[in-house]
Amino acid sequence: MNFIPNTDSQKEQLLARIGVKSVEDLFEDIPQEIRLKRSLNIRGGMSEQELVKQVQGLANANKTVEEYSSYLGAGAYEHFIPSFVDQLLLRSEFYTAYTPYQPEISQGTLQAIYEYQTLVCELTGMDAANASMYDGASALAEAALMTGDATRREKVLVLQTVHPEYREVLKTYLPPRGVEIIEIPYQDGVTDFSVLEAALQEDVAGVILQNPNFFGSVEKAEQIVQLAHAKGALVVMAVNPVSLGLLKSPGECGADIVVGEGQAFGNPLNFGGPYLGFLATRDKFVRRMPGRIVGLAKDKNGKTGYVLTLQAREQHIRREKASSNICSNEALCALAFTMHLSALGKTGIKELTYLNLQNAHYAAQEIGKIPGMSLAFSGPFFHEFVVKTKAEPAMVNAWLLENKIIGGLDLARFYPELDHHLLFCVTETKCKEDIDRLVARLGEIQ
Repeated sequence: MNFIPNTDSQKEQLLARIGVKSVEDLFEDIPQEIRLKRSLNIRGGMSEQELVKQVQGLANANKTVEEYSSYLGAGAYEHFIPSFVDQLLLRSEFYTAYTPYQPEISQGTLQAIYEYQTLVCELTGMDAANASMYDGASALAEAALMTGDATRREKVLVLQTVHPEYREVLKTYLPPRGVEIIEIPYQDGVTDFSVLEAALQEDVAGVILQNPNFFGSVEKAEQIVQLAHAKGALVVMAVNPVSLGLLKSPGECGADIVVGEGQAFGNPLNFGGPYLGFLATRDKFVRRMPGRIVGLAKDKNGKTGYVLTLQAREQHIRREKASSNICSNEALCALAFTMHLSALGKTGIKELTYLNLQNAHYAAQEIGKIPGMSLAFSGPFFHEFVVKTKAEPAMVNAWLLENKIIGGLDLARFYPELDHHLLFCVTETKCKEDIDRLVARLGEIQ
């Protein structure tokens, strides 16, 4: 930097005030072996033309779903996004808007969030939704904490069919709060009910399931809810919102809290973010919900207005009283979600869900005919399925990549017992010719 606001004298005063001798002392907790110990390898300044060329070169090194046909899902999904969504998001009223602390000048932003909350409630069958979370994983962790707060119990059961990275986030959030996590194994791609029943005791705060689960399999959600409620435990259900065009809503299944990743509507893959988590619940748990709620109100003249009606965050109330320390809602991503879902409507989302289901089942059927490959699980699934392969998954994916196809996820990364298993995802973005080409390339593997 050419300009540093603090003089050497001021720097010395600051260091003395906080009780250290040098700036380096502030980083003493960082182990020496991982410190860089040299200047950053950054070239000098560049002209705009040089910079554009440099960035384009870096961008061209990426392999995108526009150039490659992708069958990789596992929590981040390729869906067709209507072109109007991006164009409307580019309006300055939306993409420059900050948190709507002042309702009198933030009515547009507040209304957009209100509409988003309404759609989430209609989709999930819940009574109230908040103004979005960071992502699906953090939404799940916050919901797990809600079950402990509501029941005054300190143990949660999480099914191993829940996204493994979501479970890692649970392990970050819960133990520091004194909550014990017990994982329930699976059988044939879904929950092992015998183990779940044995683990469900009177000290369990909540049961956490994902439906469709990480393998794409459809869980027996209603039975799980009944088992949990019989022991006084709450149920947190993580869902793929696209699947709700056909599957029973979590509300119909009896779930108490619903979470999920909203990326599938209106938000492109973006190398993993930014995304938006949604969280919805029943009325009786609203005050335990993190984040904020936008409500509909009327002013003294009877004119409709939108306000932040619930803000149980550490920014607004005493830290020890806060439901969460989440500081930002993903309002722009939530707006994209709202636009896309509004455009689909009730009929459109059913058609979209059915198309995803059809494509995935056609692909699974054809892949299952290939010698050396078979479906790993026998139960119903949505738009993801697990394939068992005699060939090495890394070799399978390398061959597909040579043919401009991004293959499935090697499940041994998260489930060692599923060596030689690949998780494939097929959405409405694939036509029959795309799937037939995938099957043909897989059939060439020896």
